[in-house]
Amino acid sequence: MLPSPNSDPNPNHSQFVEHVVLFKVKPDADPPAVNAMFSNLNGLNSLDPVLHLKAGPIARTRSSPLYFTHMLHSRYRNKTDLRSYADHPAHIRVVTSYGRAIVDDIMAVDWLSDDVTGSIIVPTGSAMRVTFLKLKEGVEESGKNEILGMVKRIKEQFPSIKQLTVGENFSPGRDKGFSIGSIAVFAGMTDLEDLDLESGLANEQKEFLDGTLVLDFVVPSV
Repeated sequence: MLPSPNSDPNPNHSQFVEHVVLFKVKPDADPPAVNAMFSNLNGLNSLDPVLHLKAGPIARTRSSPLYFTHMLHSRYRNKTDLRSYADHPAHIRVVTSYGRAIVDDIMAVDWLSDDVTGSIIVPTGSAMRVTFLKLKEGVEESGKNEILGMVKRIKEQFPSIKQLTVGENFSPGRDKGFSIGSIAVFAGMTDLEDLDLESGLANEQKEFLDGTLVLDFVVPSV
């Protein structure tokens, strides 16, 4: 059984659920209201189903016509706990209280991690390279598996990656067509600055793709 959000005595976990939500905050949104929204979202880390949750501004968008300003990243033991979080009155209260007034657009992707070593709690100050891939229509299962395998092997090329998860989205509807998500965790932005993680995809594998969204996120202290 995986640990509570406040402790991680066993740092090696074979599988858990990654949940990433991207927000485009309205340019004319009231700053105190924006701060209140993300403060309340971070407060959801105390909910029983949640293993880890942090929300805050995106440091940089690397490549995409889409533009988002903020991100929420959270982790759960399984899909049931993710649903429990989504249906929790505290979560619904934050969404209904702030969403329409503050958020212009939203995107969400969920996937199961695969054989991840390291703490399920991402330390404050860590830098995350978050990548979403959109497969071309008609790509066969073998092509999708080739992409997934290539992303997994990126960790071997970049020793500064502390942890890497990748998987296929299992919650269609808010993914804007991006079916594969991955997160590479670094000790900090210094380790991330000069890396081109997309170089891990060979040209023949890029031919399977119809779009990419790459952004950087620094885990906030609150």
